Amino acid sequence: MKTLRIMGVDPGIAIVGVGVVDKTGNSYRDVFNGAVTTPAHTPIERRLMDIYIQLNGLLDKYRPDAMSIEELFYNNNAKTVIAVGQARGVILLAATQAGVPIFEYTPLQVKQALTGYGRAEKKQIQQMMKAMLGLEAVPKPDDVADALAIAVCHGNSVRFNQSALETALKGGGSL
Repeated sequence: MKTLRIMGVDPGIAIVGVGVVDKTGNSYRDVFNGAVTTPAHTPIERRLMDIYIQLNGLLDKYRPDAMSIEELFYNNNAKTVIAVGQARGVILLAATQAGVPIFEYTPLQVKQALTGYGRAEKKQIQQMMKAMLGLEAVPKPDDVADALAIAVCHGNSVRFNQSALETALKGGGSL
């Protein structure tokens, strides 16, 4: 049985959560979970470059078959939305340059895929990631747990049949 490696990304400008999981059949294994961080009071262009460089390193090291990323949603702070949108842009660029197919999910879709309830509490998702991946503790910061959840959401959304997987692993389309 083939294994699908999925990189989940929770975009941000200060913290980009990253989770890499392997899916074999119906089981998941944590490969990597961590965060790309940028210091406050650093010019935005430098922060974006740091995100791009660090994410490229992770893409090169873990070589995912797919990237799942949280869709941008609007909140009350337009400045934050713009900065996160810019971070998403460099994340999408890095994945595209690496030849990694990209799949986008809303927070509602992630919660629905993991719990069957689109309004599940963040704490419930975090505990589910800990249990499902056999982690000793809930991943911190929250962005890392979110990234793992986004990766697992994609794994749960994929029709995991042999031909679709083989096509995706060969780079011949989306799942």
